[in-house]
Amino acid sequence: MDQSITPSDPLANPSEFKDVIELVSREALVYLESLDTRQMRSPDSDAVAESFAAQLPEEGDGAVAALSELLGRGLEATVTSAGPRFFHWVIGGSTPASLGADWVTSVLDQNNGGWDATPLATKLELVSIDWLKDLFALPSDWSGLLTTGATMANFTALAAARQWWSEQHGIDLADQGFGNLPAPQVLSSGWIHASARKALGMLGMGRSAVQTFSADDVGTVDLEAMEAALVALGGAPSIIVGNAGEVNAGHFDPIDALADLAERHNAWLHIDGAFGLFARISPDYAHLAAGIERADSVIADGHKWLNVPFDNGIVLVRDESWLLKSFSAGADYLPDPDAERPAYIFLGPEMSRRARSFTVWATLRAYGRAGYRSMVERCVGNAQHLARLVGEDSRFELLAEVPLNIVCFRYRPSGASAAELDDLNQRLGEAIMADGRVYAGTTRYGGRVALRPAFVNWRTQESDVELLMAVVQELAEAL
Repeated sequence: MDQSITPSDPLANPSEFKDVIELVSREALVYLESLDTRQMRSPDSDAVAESFAAQLPEEGDGAVAALSELLGRGLEATVTSAGPRFFHWVIGGSTPASLGADWVTSVLDQNNGGWDATPLATKLELVSIDWLKDLFALPSDWSGLLTTGATMANFTALAAARQWWSEQHGIDLADQGFGNLPAPQVLSSGWIHASARKALGMLGMGRSAVQTFSADDVGTVDLEAMEAALVALGGAPSIIVGNAGEVNAGHFDPIDALADLAERHNAWLHIDGAFGLFARISPDYAHLAAGIERADSVIADGHKWLNVPFDNGIVLVRDESWLLKSFSAGADYLPDPDAERPAYIFLGPEMSRRARSFTVWATLRAYGRAGYRSMVERCVGNAQHLARLVGEDSRFELLAEVPLNIVCFRYRPSGASAAELDDLNQRLGEAIMADGRVYAGTTRYGGRVALRPAFVNWRTQESDVELLMAVVQELAEAL
């Protein structure tokens, strides 16, 4: 053996890949088969996670030992977010096709920066974007790419909007910086998501610089006030952020009306459709997202309702040139940005890009339009079923209508004050997550503490919804 190869060097263990694949395949199948009944979170999860703190070993124990530890006691420190009874954040599971493709992605280890690096991943991203435009009934001449999630999707789309805004003022911001540009004008309803604000902060436009126009205490857009602010700009360019699927109750801004404002007042219309964009898949719910085809950019999360593994986000734009102007970067060894074959390193912020197209292409190829329509409609049906169960129990109160896939409600025993109700519901949310049979936390809606289970996982069925309500009722009574 080469003297430079130590016993801990992977070259010293040529059979490790075979051993690793056998171990992970066996344990993965056991885990996946347990998802329907698995405890959502172990009461020992914090202690188990902390137990992994240790010094870097001088000599490793090999891949099988490391992975056995990870797949053994390590699982006790995880949350079963891939399962059908996780309702806390808006997180989907992984379809069988997307999970298999994700393993292939790691095996092939492609950098999907462009055709030179990986023809297959690049072509499949082009195909996936075309299929997603078709799935969402968006114009075929739009462009797009895949990102890590909604935050970077918002960042990418809003960078394009920022570039458009700067060139309206005669400045190429990506090349010259802000210089003497005025403060950007960004307008939204009270439903703007934290990820959009974070993206605006990263872009130097300011998290708190967004002007929000709310007609009520839950954030519904005040169109008259927004238009008055646009009129006051006197035709100066601005950016409107619309919201398709507000996070506390799943409501939608009136996107057609926002598009009218954008057209009248020289504004870029960006739509944050992290999960709400998927309403367009179903004829029953597409009206909620009507008008998105009139936007300049729209984003969604693949690891929400597309049910592909983390991490995956989707950016779709009307005019690809604004992405190219925002993200082009030259080097002698890189491809020409104007080459016939696409190079995604010039359309988004990442120079190193996981081949996310494998999972997106595989799941769309496997299940098609009909499969995704079924998933969306089943999830909305689950939300409606929970809303009915809440409405049948006088101790509980729906705080908002349920237009799509989120149910916002609270425990409301008679005689409790507003402060007592907030405290009760906060403790109820904590009790649900500690109990571990289901997973649903709290939010604030209209200033009131509430539960807001979200349904995006393809596995969830009515029996899971009924278990959720039974657990909530049991724990509420115990409080």
